[in-house]
Amino acid sequence: MSGHGGDLNRSAQHFTFETEVECDATKTEAAFLYGGGECRDLGPMARGEGLKSIGRVFGKGSSSIFAHICPTGGIRPATRRRSRLALTLAEREEISRGLAHGHSLRKIACRLERAPSTVSREIARNGGSGPYRAAASDRQAWRRARRPKACKLARHPHLRRVVARHLRRNWSPQQIAGWLKSNHPEDEAFRVSHETIYRSLFVQARGVLKKALIEHLRTHRPIRRSRHATAKADTRGEIPDMVSIRERPASVDDRAVPGHWEGDLLSGSGNSYIVTLVERHTRYVMLAKIPSRDTQTVVSALIKQAKKLPDELYKSLTWDRGKELTDHKRFTRATNIAVYFCDPQSPWQRGSNENTNRLLRQYFPKGTDLSAHSQARLNYVARELNERPRMTLGYQSPAERFQACVASTG
Repeated sequence: MSGHGGDLNRSAQHFTFETEVECDATKTEAAFLYGGGECRDLGPMARGEGLKSIGRVFGKGSSSIFAHICPTGGIRPATRRRSRLALTLAEREEISRGLAHGHSLRKIACRLERAPSTVSREIARNGGSGPYRAAASDRQAWRRARRPKACKLARHPHLRRVVARHLRRNWSPQQIAGWLKSNHPEDEAFRVSHETIYRSLFVQARGVLKKALIEHLRTHRPIRRSRHATAKADTRGEIPDMVSIRERPASVDDRAVPGHWEGDLLSGSGNSYIVTLVERHTRYVMLAKIPSRDTQTVVSALIKQAKKLPDELYKSLTWDRGKELTDHKRFTRATNIAVYFCDPQSPWQRGSNENTNRLLRQYFPKGTDLSAHSQARLNYVARELNERPRMTLGYQSPAERFQACVASTG
């Protein structure tokens, strides 16, 4: 980072913090960002650190750092640059010296190779010939140069209402942007990027989307954070006679054929669980309420779910190494469905199910009692997820794709 700016970037699960401050910025800004007003290169020290680490660098608490980045929603502000046509600090120093020596405006302009009107306006807007000071004028010019442009959602009220309505339906900004493009391909007025929606939510200074709509995002976070996935150590022991995912047919991997499912348990407080199933080809979701995670209960619930579907649409099930599927052979005998198990510490091998579990946390937050939800409630949540457009499906919904598969089975 140069001596004229600050850049505290984040790695996974850390915030972005960047503020451009000229070395002639106010003492308050400089003291907060650099400590004592000196410009120092903090990149190697602070890059990738969390709020507490950043706060230690600046001699501030993490709450102070949070308060500073909150107005920008944790999103890196755009870097400001001076126009090549604008007067520089050196040119303003030349104007100041020329005025001190009693030179005419034309003579000063000639030395700067600028139009006399440019020099005249510069002096007039900064107090006149007597009070003119180069450094103060340069700071004022930097502040006056801001020309905030209203974002598209601010300029198009109807589009803003459509976006807000779909956010209330718990659609993600990416789903909304994709759906608008798919349903209004010829109308530019209905084109908006998901990033614009995120920025309008997190940067409340825009005054476009209400802050309350953040509650409809999956994470409910007040500022932007990066995605982060951790691979947990496998400490649950071996499952007898399990078949590795490496033996799964290649036709399952490419998702070309429907009928291959991924499954897992969503956990809550008080040893409460929900069975989650996702079909790989259509991303169709099914949920099942279970009283406990013992293998007999889980396998019985899976058998019950399997019997609701045509045989052509349930050919295999891929699970992690949880001991709740120790009795997987009973499931296979009852349904004639093959069961495959992922490698240790490899959640990405069940990517559709992992992504769905993250979506489900919007409805069933961590640390809450999942036993309080009825099967009817689970069916409602599954239906809402299945009716959302998905980018990976060309902004069709899983329900549309799955119904097409059901129809094709006759």
